[in-house]
Amino acid sequence: MANGQLMPVATLLLVLNFCMYVIVASIGGWALNRAIDHGFIIGPELRLPAQFSPIYFPIGNAATGFFVVFSLIASVVGAASSLAGLHHIRTWHHGSLPSAASAALIAWALTLLSMGLACKEIHYGLRNAKLRTMEAFSIILSATQLLYILAIHGAPPRR
Repeated sequence: MANGQLMPVATLLLVLNFCMYVIVASIGGWALNRAIDHGFIIGPELRLPAQFSPIYFPIGNAATGFFVVFSLIASVVGAASSLAGLHHIRTWHHGSLPSAASAALIAWALTLLSMGLACKEIHYGLRNAKLRTMEAFSIILSATQLLYILAIHGAPPRR
């Protein structure tokens, strides 16, 4: 495809991914705040329970803690990679492609990890609507981030 045909597609995917990463980070931040506020409270005279986990979440299931933590990491890296991608879209030059592509690839790998944990959480069940929304966005982001990577590699940059 010609340069002019894939650049608008890459721009649309970049903006879409950035918005979805911000939504995932917002919901993940809410879940983390809720876990901190309603988690275990251990006083100085009390011992830790035998089943204590530092990634305990009072909402969701056994996979929720890992899913939220890795989704937060993936969303922060994904939003940062969108900023590198914005620079590449603006210049669309050979010099800006490696940084945008490597940042997008790292964000995609972390998003795939988050998607895998989302699938595990779906398998276990017992989660609320906000976590289901976060799972859906994580799964959708794994596809749209890959499409973005393919779009920036598909069109030849300007010389």
